[in-house]
Amino acid sequence: MLVLGAAPIARLDVSVSQMRSAKGMLRVCLTADPENFPACVDDADAITRSVPADAHAMRFEGLPHGQYAVAVIHDENGNRKLDTFAGIPREGFGFSRNPPIRFGAPRFAAARFAITGDANQQQIKMHYML
Repeated sequence: MLVLGAAPIARLDVSVSQMRSAKGMLRVCLTADPENFPACVDDADAITRSVPADAHAMRFEGLPHGQYAVAVIHDENGNRKLDTFAGIPREGFGFSRNPPIRFGAPRFAAARFAITGDANQQQIKMHYML
């Protein structure tokens, strides 16, 4: 049934490559809120997922069209956070659109992509600093 005035909805497929190992979990945050990227801590509308690290892919369905960004961490030890040493990540991380990694996480604008059609895809390359 088609409802007039309803927001169009779409699907997003996210795949993750260049993983260092299949240990632990992938912690994923999908948000449309620039203020809460990349952590999604205070974003009630963010979609967060935890999947086994060997999954390498996930699907988000029923998304309204709009601007989004994805952040992924490879939580190898399963402690539900990105471990760091002297501020340098010890576990893997990646972002939609694979922006260059400099000092700290990229801004929302660098990872932002538009969902405008039925099926959308993002391939995220993981980065490991240590």
